Order: sequence, then C-alpha cells, then structure tokens
Amino acid sequence: MTFNSFFKTVFLAITITFFVSCDKDFNEIGADIIDDGHYNFNLDDTKSIVAYNQLTGVVQTNNLPINSLGYNNNGVFGNTTASFVTQLELETLDPKFYGVDNVSKIDSVYLHIPYYSTKLSTATDGAGTYELDSIQPQKEADQKKINLGVYRSGYYLRSLDPSSTAGLTQAQVYYNNDTAIETATSFTSKLNDDSRTAQNTEFVFSKNEIVILKNNTPLGSGTVKERLTPGIYMDLNKTHFFDNIITAPAGKLVNNDVFKDYYKGLFFKAENIGGEGTMAQLDFSKGKIVIVYQGKDSDVSTATYKRKTLTLNLKGNTVNLIQNTGFSPSYSGNTTLGNDKLFLKGGQGSMAVINLFGADADNNGTADQIEEIKANNWLINEANITFKIDQTAMTGIAEEPSRIYLYDLNNKRPLLDYYVDATSNSSKPKFAKYIHGGIITKVDDKGTEYKIRITNHIRNIIKNDSTNVKLGLVITESIATATNAKLLNSFNVGTLENKTIPVMSIINPLGTILFGNNIPVGDANYDKRLKLQIYYTKPD
Repeated sequence: MTFNSFFKTVFLAITITFFVSCDKDFNEIGADIIDDGHYNFNLDDTKSIVAYNQLTGVVQTNNLPINSLGYNNNGVFGNTTASFVTQLELETLDPKFYGVDNVSKIDSVYLHIPYYSTKLSTATDGAGTYELDSIQPQKEADQKKINLGVYRSGYYLRSLDPSSTAGLTQAQVYYNNDTAIETATSFTSKLNDDSRTAQNTEFVFSKNEIVILKNNTPLGSGTVKERLTPGIYMDLNKTHFFDNIITAPAGKLVNNDVFKDYYKGLFFKAENIGGEGTMAQLDFSKGKIVIVYQGKDSDVSTATYKRKTLTLNLKGNTVNLIQNTGFSPSYSGNTTLGNDKLFLKGGQGSMAVINLFGADADNNGTADQIEEIKANNWLINEANITFKIDQTAMTGIAEEPSRIYLYDLNNKRPLLDYYVDATSNSSKPKFAKYIHGGIITKVDDKGTEYKIRITNHIRNIIKNDSTNVKLGLVITESIATATNAKLLNSFNVGTLENKTIPVMSIINPLGTILFGNNIPVGDANYDKRLKLQIYYTKPD
C-alpha cells in the first residue's frame, strides 16, 4: 500500500508499539491529567471558525495494519459490512511430503486468528479469563451472530501496478469497493464447513480461551495440548488442503512468490443475520492455518509414519472490502458559512473541513483577524477547539469513537502540537499525546465533547507567520499513526485538491455527530456551537 506520510522514520518507531484494537471507553481524561486553570488570562472566542461536512467517498483499503470483519448497524451512520481478503505464506518453504497417499493421513486443519484481548486472571489449571476490546458493540449482551464463510480466493493480489505509466515501480492500490476480487471468487465451497454452526453460519466473537486437546479438537475431554488466546477458531476442510497443499502440483510450494500466484489466498465473507451482527477489528497477520498430517521422513517404504504439521501464515497482500448502506446524511457542506452539525464517520464515511480566522478583505495574503491579533501584540497562552457532541442526534447509537484527529489538510500531516506532545499512556497507548487531546469526555457513559489543544499551531501562525492552513477533522483509531491512504476520487477544498485521508480514520468504523459553527442566535444549541478559544495576555 502506498501511504503518504510526514517524517516516516519518526512514525515507524511509534507505529510498532501501538496497536491495542478498537475503541475502549476512556472517560474525562482532561479533568484528571491536564490543569485547565487559565490564571486570569484573557479569553477570546470571537475569532472566525468555519467547519463544514465533506464525504470521503471510496477509500484505499489494501495492506491496512488493522482490518474490520463483521457487520455493524450504527443508527444514522447506516450499516457496514466488512469482509477481508488475504494472501497466505508457507512457514516452511518447499516442504516434502512422503508417504501421504490418501486423505485419511490428514488429522486436522485449523485456523486461528487472535483477537485483541487482555488476560484478567489465570486459574490453577492454567485456564485464562480474558476481556476483549476490539468489538462493536462492546457490551457482550448486545453482540449478535454473523454468517461467516471462509473461501479460497480466486483473485491474485498484486504488489505492483502493471497499468501505471511509471511501469512496475508503483505500488498497487485496492479500494474498499473493489468488486473484481469478489467476482473472481467462487462462494460454493466453504472451507469452514464444520457441522458446528458457531464456526460458520452462527459465528460469535467469543471471549473464551481456546483449548486444544491431544485429539486436536477444542471440544470434548482429554489432555490439554495447547491453550490459545480468544480468537477466530475454525476447523477447515481436510480434503481441500490435501488436494491443494499436500498434493499440490510440482513446484507450486517452492517459494512464497510461486505459492501466492498458485493458491491466491483466503476470502473471509461476512453477512448479517436478520439485519443484526457484530464487527471486530483484527490483526490478521497474526493468524495461521495449521495442517496436522501423518507423514514419513523419507520415501523409503519401510519408514514409519509420524505426526507432522505444516503452517500457513496469513501474510502478504490484503484488502478490506467494506460496504456501507443507509449512510446518506441530509446535508451539503456549506463551504462559506459552515454547517450546524458535523458528521464524522470512519471507513468510507465523512470528515469535516475547518477554516480559521475568516476573510482577507484587504487581499494582502493574511486574514484580517490574524493582523488584528498581531497589531494588539497578543501573547498566546493557550488555544483550543472544543467539539460538543449532539447527544440528541446520537440517541440510540451505542458505540462512540474514543478519539478524533485534527490535521493540516494542506500538507497532509499532523499539527505542530502533535509533534511537541510527548505524553504517553503505557496501559492504553492509543491515548498518548493526551495534552494535544481529541479524546472523548463522557458523563454517565455518554459522550459530551472532544477537546483539541492547538496552542503551538496558533502561536506559529501569529508569531512566526506560518501559513494559516486548512484543517481536516476525522475519526481515528489511534493517534500514534499519522500516515495517509488514497481516495478513489479527490475533492477540492477551495483551490486545494485533496487526494488522501488519514489511514486510521479508515480503520475505525464508528461515527459521531458534533455541533458545528453555523447555529443561529436564539437556537437552543447556540451555546454549544463550535468556537476557537484563545487565552492570551497583552504586554503592559
């Protein structure tokens, strides 16, 4: 996947340590950690801030670090169905199979993909109790079954784009609505065809530990061979893997390039059941298929059979296929006056565009309000934008995004406040940089606001004549990664053509509704309108 990024080397070290999955509640962090006393500073909240809605359209979804799987019915934000396609890689290259002459020589084939989970306790017999934090809805009582099928993909996921005018040097891009991948796949032979419907037609994202006994099944009684963390666990069709792996045509397993071209990969197809379901965020790259078979160490007829395993890892190119239905908010972005409500949604969703400080009436290249601040010699002590959540509009929406992200839309990078904020959170890494903020504040388990501190950004504009750039506002899964993904169709912000979206907004499927700036005087929600708050002092 081709990501546009700023200071990639800085982000690489951050990204490696980050992933803890999706949206765990994190309440009122500002009240506990950041001192909001302003020491009798002057407050100005009259400066212009205009925010309007912008649909993102179709988004790039290949080789994401985290992928969604399942179904989410999220009220005003419509219904989202997420399927997933991945290549496979041989853990052992060019494996040799001796004496495997019939399908009965395969004992089992199982798939395991761990969820994001926290181990809460361990019993005396070694059994673990876990909590999941990558599921929507979060409350176990609200989670519903889905129909989940696993199939052999019929589409080869390329690494390089053969249609590029630059030749085979540009990375291939796949989008969330890529129908060719699904069209090329046959959905007649389900690999997870076990009689236990909990592994297929009535699949549940269970928090239970997976126990494998010596008879290679997680059910029944016997000696425990292995304990696996909660995750997708499926018994796969043995005949398929005997025919296509154990007795693959000569040379097809010699290396992973050849193997990927031959086998293509797996297609995880999710469907709702009766208009209900559950969605999870997963790191599929930690998944594996284990083929347990009886084989010999050589082709000598007298050699004895031994229990052997062959592992296929879920690695290589991937695509998250995400379908949104019913998300058609009745608004148009008012680029001049702004909107009264801002609709933020992850995936193929929507964002907000924000302009600060208003017009440049004298046409000298600097907004008049910026010139006014400079003329008055303000010293900027603090600057914030507080986004109030429209709780009435969010009624009935069970899951709210834990964080929103404000960025420099002109240059597709974070604001200065992002870089200078070195705060961390060891237990919840995605809530690092909490002074810069954007973390949800909750009262009685309902979101009330998000606050983003942009002090250094405003200082840089006033003091250092930095460009007053346009700002983008999106949902984010984690602030630790600030790379970008492509949009299928760009959109214009004034004279600026925007072709990308922060990748972490694609990963998070949730949405929120915020009050915008364009709320008339006398409206019941007038005091909740969007404001730029600047705390300042003036020299004596």
